Parts: sequence; C-alpha cells; structure tokens
Amino acid sequence: MPHHRLSPSVHEQTNALAEALSALRTELELPGQFADHVLREAEAAVAKRRLPGLDLTGVEFLTIDPPSSTDLDQALFIERSGEGYRILYAIADVPSFVVPGGALDAETRRRGQTFYAPDGRIPLHPEVISENAGSLLAGQLCSAFVWEFELDAAAEVVSVLVRRAMVRSRAKLNYKGVQAELDAGTASPLLQLLREVGLKRVELERARGGASLNMPEQEIVQLPDGGYRIVAAPQLPVEDWNAQISLMTGMAAASLMLDGKVGILRTMPAPDERSLGHFRRQTAALGKPWDGKVSYGEYLRTLDPTDHRQLAIMHSAGMLFRGAGYTYFDGAVPDDAIQSAIGTAYAHTTAPLRRLIDRFVLVICEALSNNRPVPAWAREALPSLPDIMATSDQLAAKMERLALDTVEAALLINHIGQEFDAVVISGSKPAKNNGNGSTTNGNGNGKSSNGNGPSGIVQIAEPAVTARCAGEMEPGTRVRVRLISSDIATREVHLELVD
Repeated sequence: MPHHRLSPSVHEQTNALAEALSALRTELELPGQFADHVLREAEAAVAKRRLPGLDLTGVEFLTIDPPSSTDLDQALFIERSGEGYRILYAIADVPSFVVPGGALDAETRRRGQTFYAPDGRIPLHPEVISENAGSLLAGQLCSAFVWEFELDAAAEVVSVLVRRAMVRSRAKLNYKGVQAELDAGTASPLLQLLREVGLKRVELERARGGASLNMPEQEIVQLPDGGYRIVAAPQLPVEDWNAQISLMTGMAAASLMLDGKVGILRTMPAPDERSLGHFRRQTAALGKPWDGKVSYGEYLRTLDPTDHRQLAIMHSAGMLFRGAGYTYFDGAVPDDAIQSAIGTAYAHTTAPLRRLIDRFVLVICEALSNNRPVPAWAREALPSLPDIMATSDQLAAKMERLALDTVEAALLINHIGQEFDAVVISGSKPAKNNGNGSTTNGNGNGKSSNGNGPSGIVQIAEPAVTARCAGEMEPGTRVRVRLISSDIATREVHLELVD
C-alpha cells in the first residue's frame, strides 16, 4: 500500500496531528513513565537474577516476530519424533524479575498490559526487563518457561511438560522473511516443520469447531518526517502457523489448570441464535450465503478479504466474537470454561512481557506440571485478575480506536470536497444522536455524518479510511462518497453519498 503522507505545505496540520495523538495519553489517563522506585526495583531484580539449573542452551531456538520488535516473549524449536513431532516452546521468565507484593508487581497490575500508542509504546514492564534481560533476544542467555510437547502424526498433543530452563535463541526472524523462504523452498528444516505442524493444527481446529476471523490488520506507522500512515495487510500464512503453536500452548495450560482445579481461563460464550440469524441474513444479502450446514468457523475460513463483499461479511462477523472475558477458579471447575472461538478451554499464556495475566498462568502451570504446590501469591491474585484485565482491555481498545480516528481525519483533511470510491461495510441505520448536533459511527468513535437520517459505514480505499457516511446504502456495495469536512481535534469526518 502506498504511504499516506501529509502534504509538506501543511506543517500546522502535521503538528496538530502529533498534538492530538499525544493528548490521547492525557485524555485516557494512560500510564506514564515508571516511577523511580519501580525502576530501581526492576534494575535490582535484573542484577540479582539467577538462571535455572536446567541447561537447554544446546537447543536451537529461534524467534519469529515483526522486524522492529525487541520484547520477544516466545522462542520455538521443532523436530521430528518418530512419526510425530517434538516441540520446545520457550516463554520469557517474567516472574523471575517481579517480587510478589513489590512496587513493580503493583505497577504492572495497574497497567495490565503494554499499550501500543501511535506516538510510542507504553510497556507493561520497564525496558531493562521487557527489551533486555527478560526478552528472548538472539544470543542472550535467558531464563524461560520451556513447554515440551510430544505430538502424534496428526499433530495432536500426546504429552506436555513445563520446566524452567536456561536457553539461548539462535536467530531473530520476521514473518515476511520466513514466508518468503518457505515460498521459495529455501527455508530451514525447522521452518518447514512449522508449516507442516501449523497446517495440521489448523485441521484440528476445524475438527473441533474453532473459528478464526483473520481481518486485515490496520496499523498506524510514524514516518521519518513526523507524519503518519495507516497500513492494512492481510495475515501471512506463517503468522497463522506460528499462532497455532501459541494456541496449542494456551490449550495445554487450560488443561493443566482444570486438572489441577486452580487457575484462570480466557472464556467466550458461543454466539446466540439471534446473532447467528442476523449474520446468516447478512451473508445472503452479500451474495455468499452461509446455510448453517458447516460451522460458522469453517465458513469464515472461506472468506477472501480482498473481495469487497466478503470484507463486509468479515466486518459483520464481529458480532459473533463478543463477550470474551476471564474466569478464575480455585477448587470447583467452572461450567463456562470454553473459549468458543477456539472450540475448547484456553488460557492466555505466551505473552508475559506484554500481558499481566500470563505471568500468573505460567507459574501455576509450572507448579502443576511438576506436582508442586501453586505459590500462594499466584493463588491469592486470581480473584482480582479478571477485573484488572477487563479494565486494561477496554482502555487499550478505546485508545486504538481514537488513535485510528485521529489519523484518518488527518489523512482526509486536505481532500475537502473531493469524491472517493468506497465499499459499504455496514448498512443504513439511522445514526444515533449524541445530543450535541453530531452523530457517532457504529464503531463507537467520534467521526460523524451530517444529520440524523439514514447512514452507513464505508471503507475508502485510498487513503485507507473507515467512516460513517450519510445516505441510504446496502452492505457490500460499491459507492461514491464526497468529503464534506474533516477535523483532527474532534476526530470527526463528514461524508455524504454522491447520488
């Protein structure tokens, strides 16, 4: 996708965008710099850390992440084992740096997760941990929770063992590079096994009724000249294969905790009949009907995000993925233990540098796997974690939406009066009056359309912007729209349908 640059002649607009994005930190009360006493505690933990006695530095682990990432949570090794496979999956040993009840522990509970703001990342842990001693950087001696899996020929898990060990990653790879090597037939045996296992795990996901909504991701990227662009790209196949290893680990973690009758799960209810019925009608209207004879997960896998009508279906499918949360238990196993999109019980496990809850899951699973008591500090924290994570997730989602709205408004500000080709993402519902003369779009952001009449959400291809547009329109259709106004400070974009 071409870069969307603000015109060099609009220096004031560039500054206004930077100020608006920076102001989000204050508006949303996002976490600021770490306090000095928290930093001192983190530095002391790094200085005093002890590596585990189990030495797995001979294992040729590697990491696969975006090129710019330095907070590396996972490292992977795969080899054949008889007719099946042996996988070692190393997860950053964040608990070794966090003193239970200490200043850093309290600060990470306040944050909940790493926030990816467009003007800079707000990390869950100080950089001395998240991007240095705790990160599984290539060549660095690290402590890790190593999950050892034995898989059969169909890539079903036969056995699981979790141990703390000393590891050293051999290489930091990125998704595009790995995909290119696989496509060219030049990839290493390990990467070829990742594809082989990943494809088999996808088949297992199909068999258990799991569903993935692989929407093209939109990312706000800062340019060297101070401007921003929005990059949208569909997932590469290797990202799905790599994610299957993480999903497998989360499912194994859930199984360990359920068997041990203590832990915390990521749960999501199955979509209700009303939502399924509405989605079924949408698919029929958009020319790719889902008749219900296959699972909705199987249907979603057939969708092509490059087709405008099918992209609209993918947006509509978001209604099927609602209600995700966390369920803790200590004693009685919960009845609602399933993450319906995955099709089984599941726990967040593999991103402790960036997500608070994984730190507790790792410690619990390592103890259960080795028949040791779960540490009291981890057990005592369980009741508080669902609310902490829910608050953090809501804040992160709001920040991402408002940041995207702000950049989209900036991308359009020099195009007032111009017309654009667009695709209707969602249909003509009367816009909700905010009581201030404007109407918000269906995504909950501040961009609006004029008046209170019929309107819909449209996707402009160039520049890449999603906004509400006044006028009657049908989902999945191509339309012509005109930009009436755009305001960076209020994040409002006014579009109208061209007759």
